[in-house]
Amino acid sequence: MAEPSTAEAEALVYIVDDDPSVRAAIEYLLASVGLCVRAFGATREFLDHWQRQPPQGPACLVLDIRMPGQSGMDFRRQMLELGLKLPTIFITGHGDIPMSVEAMKTGAIEFLTKPFRDQDLLDAIQQGIALDRQRRALEAGEQALRACWQSLSPGEQEVVVGVVRGLLNKQIAADLGVSEITVKVRRSQAMRKMQVRTLADLVRALERLDIR
Repeated sequence: MAEPSTAEAEALVYIVDDDPSVRAAIEYLLASVGLCVRAFGATREFLDHWQRQPPQGPACLVLDIRMPGQSGMDFRRQMLELGLKLPTIFITGHGDIPMSVEAMKTGAIEFLTKPFRDQDLLDAIQQGIALDRQRRALEAGEQALRACWQSLSPGEQEVVVGVVRGLLNKQIAADLGVSEITVKVRRSQAMRKMQVRTLADLVRALERLDIR
């Protein structure tokens, strides 16, 4: 098997399974391909750790469905309520079709029945890490874009909203009670601060921020 890339080695995989032997086997497998692992015997332990020390890079969760106390399925629903956006792979020793359908409805990316092939688990984990990396990149881009928007003065924001609505400079000037020259200056400054070159780029930027 090929050695993992640096980005893959920095990814983090969480395991939640009440069976120590299963946790140990998965930890060993993932460590053998260079993945960092954190293993827990119960969902509460994992959640406590997550809240104290959220991951700084891409991550995914390998979650057993049948456990004493809170089941993996119930915990997945709790994750959604908490806004815990973590790609999840369900594993179980007693799976059936209705259970797998229910798991997929919660947004799980894979449902594996024990004993599963090592490669199937590794493939699912790589998919989960890739999805989380993509999510993080999108969120980082949106945060940067919002910071650009917030750097605009109130007057520049008003001009941008008018531009996106399709108004001409003279119409925006009349609405705001300023000169057309002022509108042009504010528009130019706003586009520079938003780091866009064209009106189409500006419109797309505001759509991403849900600003109308």
